[in-house]
Amino acid sequence: MPEVTLSLPAVLGIIILIIIIGAALYFYVTQKAVNVTPTTVFPSQTATSSSTITLTSTVTSTATFIPTSTPLPPVTYTVSNNDTCSNIAAVFKVSINSIILLNNLDANCTLSVGKKLLIPQPTPTASPQSTATLSSAGATDAACQKVKYTVQANDTLGSIALNYNVSTDAIRTYNGLTGDIVEDGQVLTIPLCLRVTTGPSPTVTPPPPYAAPNLLLPADGAPFNSADDVITLQWASVGSLQKNEYYEVVIVDVTANNGKQLVDYVTDTKYIIPSSFRSTDNFTHILRWWILTVRQSGTDNSGNPIYISAGLSSIQRVFSWSGAPTVPTLTSTP
Repeated sequence: MPEVTLSLPAVLGIIILIIIIGAALYFYVTQKAVNVTPTTVFPSQTATSSSTITLTSTVTSTATFIPTSTPLPPVTYTVSNNDTCSNIAAVFKVSINSIILLNNLDANCTLSVGKKLLIPQPTPTASPQSTATLSSAGATDAACQKVKYTVQANDTLGSIALNYNVSTDAIRTYNGLTGDIVEDGQVLTIPLCLRVTTGPSPTVTPPPPYAAPNLLLPADGAPFNSADDVITLQWASVGSLQKNEYYEVVIVDVTANNGKQLVDYVTDTKYIIPSSFRSTDNFTHILRWWILTVRQSGTDNSGNPIYISAGLSSIQRVFSWSGAPTVPTLTSTP
């Protein structure tokens, strides 16, 4: 046999060539195995069904009405002698700081006679609307017209029931009373929807409670500085009054030390304040007044009339009254 003699470098070259070819084959085989995706056989179907997408309803929230309140315009007040921020704030029931801020006053609230101040009025709070649904009994009760009545001296449950033409049982039920005893100053709810509707009666049935009188003059916060001023209170009529019904006029001097008060009864819709009620000093006095419709229910042991409320009270207004009344000068004749 012929012998092939290779040199050592040639042998090493052949071995290296074989290793390179083997590595290349191995790399090729492994890469092909990785890239091959196995085929999955699915069973054949005779019908194809389409999936239906069901939409889920979204709950839409209804916006809740938020009650708002309209701010009231400020009241103009003219500073008089001896006025201070504290007594003006007390009369109008506002804070001193609100007067300072609204009128750009200094921190000491320095005032000058004749200066016109803007007095803020409290903003009424809007009542939130009810969202609950009333039951049939609750709806019936809500539809019933009711008024509040404050028990006066010498009142009885029977006289109050007779005045409003409502049975004593109805008044007891609405107020949780166990008997017929009522106390002076007690506030009762009178259900006007439960008036007794019997046949024609020869007696006159008292009219329903009157609405609150609407005050006209003087304007709230009006100043009266002249010693000869005549102050006339005026208000709108609430309707035709019966023979035993009157307007109760109440005037209170809130700056007087003893809380001087005047109460009078008239059938007209105006009242001239007597000059004797004017203070004799030279200071400015703040007076508060209001009107209430009343009904005479009888007389006391001394023969004085007894009045009971026949309607709602008006709002309260104030005015200032300063300057001592004019004293006539006596002249002697020779």
